[in-house]
Amino acid sequence: MSEASTAARQQRKTKMLGEEEVASTSGRLEGADAEEVIRWALEHYGDELTLSVSFGGAEGMVLLDILARQMEQTGIDAWVYTLDTGFLFEATVDYRERVLAQYPNIKFKVVQPELTVEEQVKKYGPELWSCAPDLCCQVRKIEPQQRWLADFSAWMTGIRREQTTARADTAIVDRDEFFEVDKLAPLAGWSKEDVDGYVEEHGLELNPLLSQGYKSIGCEPCTRPVSDDEDYRAGRWSESGKVECGLHIVNGKVGRAS
Repeated sequence: MSEASTAARQQRKTKMLGEEEVASTSGRLEGADAEEVIRWALEHYGDELTLSVSFGGAEGMVLLDILARQMEQTGIDAWVYTLDTGFLFEATVDYRERVLAQYPNIKFKVVQPELTVEEQVKKYGPELWSCAPDLCCQVRKIEPQQRWLADFSAWMTGIRREQTTARADTAIVDRDEFFEVDKLAPLAGWSKEDVDGYVEEHGLELNPLLSQGYKSIGCEPCTRPVSDDEDYRAGRWSESGKVECGLHIVNGKVGRAS
């Protein structure tokens, strides 16, 4: 990246917290309810805040609903985006369109890879997800997200500490050095019961695949249903040793189980 483009990028990221502010703010917000965290984020970052929603899990729907309510109350807008890899389940895409119709005032962007599926096949060969899953995620998820987050100071996600051991130390507010943003996890301390309770209380529709044996939903070629006694993410990249797509980096490491 040239010095000129680096300077332009930094000018867009005007509201990132200082290093000491990250830790102190996270500590202050620890134990706060998600509504309070999101209200703070809207008031601090404004339109430099963006929420990622995969339309796979319930957590994204909870955050989308809370964000919509807080934006209405504060009058502050933030962007919501989703990564469309080109390999999503048809049920996920259909569900996404139904959900978006329920939030007509949300500023929403479907972020796509630079390579179409056909171009990827021509460049890397068929079924890249099978022979080189990390590269496939790099092309279809990580690069598009880097491109989108270049314009934002803060990225809000639905990850929770109890989801995986790699996410157990998730902070409410952290600095993501890879994507060069403040990373917010308003639901970090929530349990699955907390999420399910919010969904029921507010009548949120969930991805229909969740009732068909899928617990964690990603790209169709890399996702399978799981049994009740299997881990939450056992159906993702099954038997490959891969456990994260690379979007959520923990202690500089992602991707493979030990």
